Parts: sequence; C-alpha cells; structure tokens
Amino acid sequence: MTSPVVPVVTRKDQEDTNTEQSGGCIRVSGVGPAHTPATRIWFGRVSNEPGYRSLPHHHGDAETGGYLLKGKGRIYFGENYAEYVDMSEGDFVFVPPHMHHVEVNMSITEELIWLTCRTPDNIVVNLADVDDSTLVGFARA
Repeated sequence: MTSPVVPVVTRKDQEDTNTEQSGGCIRVSGVGPAHTPATRIWFGRVSNEPGYRSLPHHHGDAETGGYLLKGKGRIYFGENYAEYVDMSEGDFVFVPPHMHHVEVNMSITEELIWLTCRTPDNIVVNLADVDDSTLVGFARA
C-alpha cells in the first residue's frame, strides 16, 4: 500500500540551503525535489545584499518566474549584457530557458529579496564573470 500524498511544510529557518548559487545571489529552497516530494517544481527565496549581484548565468531548460518581494532589482541580458529591465517591490518577471543574465541589487543600502519558482528544479549554470563597468548603472557603493 502506498502512503497518501499530503501537504509538506518547510518551516521558516528549515529551508534547504544546499542549493546552486551564483556569486552574491543566494538561493534558499522552500519547495524542491531535494527536500520535498516535489518532482516538477522548485520554489525558493533569492536574495542579494546591498550592492551585490549574481554572476552571469542561465537556468538551462528551466522556465523561471520571479516576484520581487523587497527592494529594487535589475536583470541585465542580451549581447554583452547591454539590455536590462528594472523591477520594484510587487513586480513579477519571467525569464526564458537558457537566457544569459545577471541579477543585481540596485540599492547600496537595502537587501533585495525575490520569490522564485522554476520548472523542474533549481538549475543554475554559471558563466564567465564580467566587469561591473559593463553593467550600465550598476554600482557596489
């Protein structure tokens, strides 16, 4: 006899921190295949300290949906990361599979927090880093 499927709660401060990271972009998993019965979704919190950014990266075959919970963020993409979109608290974003991008905290005083979901898992493929000066408008201090 198989066990019944029931909701699984990941309690605050019991999230999975053994996740793929990307420079100053810290990912914590609340729902995912590594620590829940989930098989086709990853959902977590992603944060950047003030003035920090991710390494250039992409998420393989995963589609990514994000919600900016706190702060002001920017996602650089395109050739030489010359294009970007800005987001504020309450904005949602979709990042297509294999899109090379850099996620940054545009504030040098406030933390940036995203809620992010991916299908099927937290795929993170880090790429060669770029100098901060190539990211128009980004400053660490």
